[in-house]
Amino acid sequence: MPRRLLATALVLPTVLLAGCTDDPAARQPGDPVTAEEAEVLAGLLADTAESGGADLVATAPFGEDGLLTLTGEVDLAGGTGRARAVTAYGGEQPDDVRTVFFTADTVWFGDLAGLPAALSAEGLPDVPFVRRPLATGSEEVPLTDVLVRVVLNLGATGTDDAAAFTAGGHTWEGQRSIDGQLATVYASDAGWSVAVDDGSGLLLQYATPLPGQEEDVTVTLADHGPRTIALPEEDQTVDAVAHPAVAAAVGV
Repeated sequence: MPRRLLATALVLPTVLLAGCTDDPAARQPGDPVTAEEAEVLAGLLADTAESGGADLVATAPFGEDGLLTLTGEVDLAGGTGRARAVTAYGGEQPDDVRTVFFTADTVWFGDLAGLPAALSAEGLPDVPFVRRPLATGSEEVPLTDVLVRVVLNLGATGTDDAAAFTAGGHTWEGQRSIDGQLATVYASDAGWSVAVDDGSGLLLQYATPLPGQEEDVTVTLADHGPRTIALPEEDQTVDAVAHPAVAAAVGV
């Protein structure tokens, strides 16, 4: 199993290169990846990060009808992102809409209903953001944090071992169109699948099941290129760890 997958248990990708087989027409979904494709897989996360970043739409289902959607952009080279986070509960309860900024160790929340009142009750200045550490671990991690970690794990600073992809369990699954882009799809017997833009060779979509979920978490990347994401300033942020009453009041 590739080093990056061992570290995250979440992802790994691909692209079909011209000339990978002598007779592409004879290939069937489920066929093992070729040695040349394995080389592409090994460098895909690093290549995607090297491009800078991308626009993103990430979705994570929960419960019977709930859905969390992050829509924004990510700087994979710098490990930062920002998004509009919409939690839809699928019933009469209204959607929860927030602004989210994130890094590999911190998440900021803005546009929080009740934040001014919660700050006033604690005698704190009126600021637009609440900051807390990004949750880690395998139990009771907020879904927002899980989705943030999945997104940031789609970039890497180094390549994986290509031999890990030819050792078995990694398959070619054909081609399909995603948002008008022709992509080649690969899958792992670990459960994840990826689609890679046939034109750019960069990661277009990644999907993986989470424990206890029947549907996949899905991240779609578009318009790859450099991104500059300015994180909230310190004087515009209240620390949730230092002020737990505020954090509890606004649900972060």
